[in-house]
Amino acid sequence: MTFFSGYLAALIVFGILDALWLSTMARRLYRPTLGSLLLDNLRWAPAVIFYFLFPLGVVHFAVMPAYSAGSLTLALVNGAFIGLLAYATYDLTNYATLRVWTLTLTLVDIAYGTVATALVAGGAFGALRLLASAGWL
Repeated sequence: MTFFSGYLAALIVFGILDALWLSTMARRLYRPTLGSLLLDNLRWAPAVIFYFLFPLGVVHFAVMPAYSAGSLTLALVNGAFIGLLAYATYDLTNYATLRVWTLTLTLVDIAYGTVATALVAGGAFGALRLLASAGWL
């Protein structure tokens, strides 16, 4: 029950953060940089798979160890590290292989992923602590 609750919290926080980020930055950062490379219509299946899988990793590698240790700091640090690794893998690979991928896009996206994943882990940790203090876990 604890893992599932943490996952649900992470899923919600990540969904909100990424919706805000993409609705703000798609036209300001991604569209001007990537232009015609972007699809007119999103491929929903891979997007849904990513949005359901990524929070699983955040909960497994950041939230649960932090919850066991009782440390919000651990959740934030581990979340930031996971975000850094995940987003750097994507962005640095694209920067190394794609002509139109820019250093600015790389650095901004990595920074976003690092901060956002830390916030997701911290939010899920906080939700678990709140549920536990209410006697629901």
